[in-house]
Amino acid sequence: MEKKKKAILVVSFGTSFHKTREKTIDRIEADIAAAYPEYTLYRAWTSKMIIAKLKRRDQIVVSTVAEAVDQMIVDGVQELIVQPTHIINGIENDLMKEDVLARKDAFEKIAFGDPLLTTTEDNVEVLHAVMSEFPALAEDEALVFMGHGTTHYANTVYAALDYTFKDLGYNRTFLGTVEAYPSMESLKKQLKALAPKKLILAPFMVVAGDHAIHDMSGEDEDSWRSQFEAEGYQVSCVMKGLGEYEKVRQIYLEHTEAARKSMEK
Repeated sequence: MEKKKKAILVVSFGTSFHKTREKTIDRIEADIAAAYPEYTLYRAWTSKMIIAKLKRRDQIVVSTVAEAVDQMIVDGVQELIVQPTHIINGIENDLMKEDVLARKDAFEKIAFGDPLLTTTEDNVEVLHAVMSEFPALAEDEALVFMGHGTTHYANTVYAALDYTFKDLGYNRTFLGTVEAYPSMESLKKQLKALAPKKLILAPFMVVAGDHAIHDMSGEDEDSWRSQFEAEGYQVSCVMKGLGEYEKVRQIYLEHTEAARKSMEK
């Protein structure tokens, strides 16, 4: 009996910062490739802007989802697992599914792995994984994570996570977003009530890329760092994306395995 040709397509938003990519997206892909040696690994990114920038600046070519799907069809892939490195089931994830399912008839089987935060269990597991890197906050410190935020209804997960931090006993930890809710104004109100002297800022994003470098820790007066310093806090920044946390990468592997098992049914 002829062996089926199997592939895993790892889909990320993408980043133009090579060092953070090597520590995050590359590591997630390497972990998946090592766990599934019988599968061929393909990469696709959803940000056409970043894909174009890399091609123009570095002559590096990264496929879009549609291009990767076309290549897999040419390569004769029959069984496909699609594992996003997306954090939430938002716009990018919806568009990724549309692009793959547009060619679903070319494959015998397709299964989608879940983004990082899909179930309540995921939320709790991720928060514990992240907080294991920040074992002891001093009485005068607070930890503030910066999420991306989205106009998609899935944005509600960020406020739920902020609440869950407190529910799990991480009372000095907060989560806001750059582009949605919880907003900077919301964070300022919560922090005023806690009254810490020092803030640690860290990205709640897979890569510590553009948002972490500019919107979170930048010198610009609109950056979170500058805004919090203007409020009188001593601010330090941890430039570490979620993809750098081994326990977070493990959750992506669990989601890939769940997708693989779903194909056996």
